[in-house]
Amino acid sequence: MSILSSKSNKPIRAALALSLAAALPVSAVLAPAPVVAAEGDLDRAVAALRGISTMKADFVQTDRSGQSVRGVMTLKRPGKIRFQYEKGVPMLVVSNGRSMYMVDYEVNQVQRWPIKNSPLGALLDPNRDVKRYGKLVPTNHPDVVSVEVRDTKRPEFGVITLIFARDASAPGGLRLTHWVALDSQNHRTTVRLSNQRYGVAVADSAFTFRDPRRSSRRPG
Repeated sequence: MSILSSKSNKPIRAALALSLAAALPVSAVLAPAPVVAAEGDLDRAVAALRGISTMKADFVQTDRSGQSVRGVMTLKRPGKIRFQYEKGVPMLVVSNGRSMYMVDYEVNQVQRWPIKNSPLGALLDPNRDVKRYGKLVPTNHPDVVSVEVRDTKRPEFGVITLIFARDASAPGGLRLTHWVALDSQNHRTTVRLSNQRYGVAVADSAFTFRDPRRSSRRPG
């Protein structure tokens, strides 16, 4: 499902499809000489996701045409996430735990869809998605773990590949470094994380937004 309009600032909007994304071709994620995943790595990846109560990280989001935007991601269990883009990008992507919203302040538009319909559902609700629909993907390094998550019975939900680096200081011993998402329309985006901070205090108010169609509104 495309969540982007075709109005002005089209290159930026193309880069902002968080649930639709991936600039990296598959060959950039998978190794020419693949390393077989260690036994139990899928369980470790699930444990790493479930072990995140809150997290903040800087991100760089790049679409397949090379357009990139930066910002700060805030995550809170269960199911809450916020992508605050850099100054000059009048967009916001936020989930309140039930629905995902893309807010476009330039054209005063808000689009909403259920979390389960987004590839990001695997990140926001690992209890539901990762263990049941995930599989390990070969990588080019023994310290990198890659998990592809898809529901073969619901292709419209898209695919997300979560990439972790082994890190004893991270929850579950794996640090989420980036993901590559592909929606049902074959739109790809890569989101790379840095400066990950775990267990930070995050108020629920961080997952509300100002509705440009009204004076103010909280997502419902």
